[in-house]
Amino acid sequence: MKIAVLSRNRNLYSTRRLVQTGIQRGHKIVVLDPLHCNLIMEKNQPQLYYGSKLKLDYLDAIIPRIGASITFYGSAVIRQFEMMNVFSVTDSNALLRSRDKLRSMQVLSRVGLDFPKTVYTNMRSNVNEVIESVGGVPLVVKSLQGTQGLGVMLLESKKAAVSVIEAFNSINAETMVQEFIEEAKGADIRAFVVDGKIVGAMKRQGLAGEFRSNLHRGGTANLIELSRKEKNYAIRAAETMGLSVAGVDMLQSKRGPLILEVNSSPGLEGIEAATKNDIATEIIKYIERNVNSTKKRKRAKG
Repeated sequence: MKIAVLSRNRNLYSTRRLVQTGIQRGHKIVVLDPLHCNLIMEKNQPQLYYGSKLKLDYLDAIIPRIGASITFYGSAVIRQFEMMNVFSVTDSNALLRSRDKLRSMQVLSRVGLDFPKTVYTNMRSNVNEVIESVGGVPLVVKSLQGTQGLGVMLLESKKAAVSVIEAFNSINAETMVQEFIEEAKGADIRAFVVDGKIVGAMKRQGLAGEFRSNLHRGGTANLIELSRKEKNYAIRAAETMGLSVAGVDMLQSKRGPLILEVNSSPGLEGIEAATKNDIATEIIKYIERNVNSTKKRKRAKG
């Protein structure tokens, strides 16, 4: 099978693991920078070239590892592959849906999954009402464009909350105001979902005095056994977002699991180190099942 990993950096742990695992399982693997993919569109003939010469019509599947900064172009590349009947681990529309934090909250709310109470408003003069809507201070302000804990602030006094929210409003920055879950104590859970099953879960703990638990910010991670409800939430969240491979981040609260984010390009390094599970192999096996079943159906029709 011929598989491409769409990644801007072939030296990243996740990219290297997927390449190594694919080769070990007998596949031909290439790494393609999605920004070097050129899309050619004409009636009934979608085409993709890598640079100006290499035509990408030989691939069976792609594994998108699309960074947040290139979401729009990356999703267009995935969509072009989909139009060429190349199997994609991540659906193009699901990628866009998951990267839109506001839309994600709306979608999760619609299916009855719980998350910290969140306010998004265009009211420029009623900051006090926004603060009270999430239960007062302390509260969390999140940029809709932030990733890996960037653009996320814990505001512990009403004066600070008013100042920061008004400052964001003055520059028309897109932000959400969110309830602070004190009992989480700077920790969260990541459940890694592949094809509707949880293949690994870890609990991440932030540094002392740090409410963000991201490993990129110095947090630590340990293996955790999820409760039945946490497992159900993670699987339903991934399914609701249309993601076959997802990292579902949750808080443990007094009222049960609360979803923070559904990540469409979850990293493998932290979860594999914490769980000792071979997540990369689970992803390659998922591709094998889908591409092989598609080939069988085509042979049956022919």
